[in-house]
Amino acid sequence: MNPSTIGSNYDAIAHLWQRDTPDSYGVTALECALKFCSQPGVALDVGCGSQGRFLDLLRNRGFTTEGLDISPKMISLAKERSPETIFHTADVCEWEPSKEYDFISAWDSTFHLPLECQAPVLSKLCRALRSKGVLLFTCGGGPPGEIVGSFHGLEFGYSTLGAPEFVRILTAEGLSCMHVEYDQYPENHVFIVAVKE
Repeated sequence: MNPSTIGSNYDAIAHLWQRDTPDSYGVTALECALKFCSQPGVALDVGCGSQGRFLDLLRNRGFTTEGLDISPKMISLAKERSPETIFHTADVCEWEPSKEYDFISAWDSTFHLPLECQAPVLSKLCRALRSKGVLLFTCGGGPPGEIVGSFHGLEFGYSTLGAPEFVRILTAEGLSCMHVEYDQYPENHVFIVAVKE
């Protein structure tokens, strides 16, 4: 599993997100997470992709928005749609935040990282939150490990530490888990909402 390969693969299919992903996908989870926000501030969407549905909703709620993605083509398309958003083209494993955020989402993005990057990246996102900041992310809910799957004819790697270990890391970083849901059961797709103390 190599983040640069993931980025290249998403470059190849970036245009598909303009028509193939429902505008409502993940929005129920985002609405759930936003209930725990005391007020709007600065929001970061990790693995923002090109469609911008999370960024649109966050801006409509009064947030200043930033997006991060490893795919330059995804970012290029996202800039056309959301010129008022600040975008970062970077590998989240290497990217270092220059500020604190009130809200961070990582929907269907960090589960592409190599297994050894899962804990450091989650800790990094936790540390990038302000006090009372909210984190929403998805992970694999099955046993720890890595798998490879095919998507639009391309191979993508996926890894998970397992939901209990992600919860343990969040707690160690000073966050409280507010919501853990297997939202596509019987698939092992989990979304977690946590708030920084």
